[in-house]
Amino acid sequence: MRRLLTGFFVIFLLLLNTLALIGPLMVFALLRLILPGRFRDAASASVMWIAETWAEIDKLIFRLCIPTQWDIRGGGHLRRDTSYLVISNHQSWVDIPALIQALNRRTPFFKFFLKKELIWVPFLGLAWWALDYPFMKRYTKAFLAKHPELAGKDLQITKAACELFKRQAVTVVNYLEGTRFTAAKSTQQQSPFKHLLKPKAGGVAFVLAAMGEQLDAILDVTVVYPQQKIPGFWDLISGKVPKVIIDIKTRKLDPALWQGDYENDPVFREKVQNWVNQLWIEKDQRIDASRAERA
Repeated sequence: MRRLLTGFFVIFLLLLNTLALIGPLMVFALLRLILPGRFRDAASASVMWIAETWAEIDKLIFRLCIPTQWDIRGGGHLRRDTSYLVISNHQSWVDIPALIQALNRRTPFFKFFLKKELIWVPFLGLAWWALDYPFMKRYTKAFLAKHPELAGKDLQITKAACELFKRQAVTVVNYLEGTRFTAAKSTQQQSPFKHLLKPKAGGVAFVLAAMGEQLDAILDVTVVYPQQKIPGFWDLISGKVPKVIIDIKTRKLDPALWQGDYENDPVFREKVQNWVNQLWIEKDQRIDASRAERA
């Protein structure tokens, strides 16, 4: 009963925080549309400040209401005036609060690349737009075979969506696995990794092609749940998650990783894939080491 009450109380506080701040956030988002030049940038900065404040209050709610220990390792030299690409494993909805705990107000507020169709999701689409999340359009190879005149158009659309980031620092988050890890998915994929699904190099290649020159470093983030069972969001807010490890490795970004044509150059494509696979080999080993600490 205590965990049930804790979970509902945390949900109530999270919703209250969201309702209190969504109004001011939308006001400044709308001002961004009508104000000129530097005033537009100031409105965008206000939107980000409100979003960071929302995240900080959520962190306070977690700290006061649940016993979870957030063990943040690395990232001692993070800055808020530089742009990062975050590459992380993905296992649970708890991964998002983990990133907030590790990065909020230590780096620029993070953004996710979203499919263009998601802008029509009620309420959330408007919030994502207000937060300057870039909406991207991806065409399949089959579609491009029928419409070759659109080749490269998806990249142009994404670059246009990222135009604002040339005037402000940003943290872009990319989950290379494309979905949350489960043992069943790992078996189905015949993944060569113990704790990870196969990474999709095409996604990160697309981000690097769109934003490579604007990014200053890679944050290689590994989220580890030392308990045997990967927790869900309810487990977190009801106080069932004793500890979460967030390991951050800052890596230099090699310009050669975006100076090529991933779709049409097999040599460049293999180079990016090999780089991603090496990241995943090391990440799998870090998860193993962190889990072994329990023994």
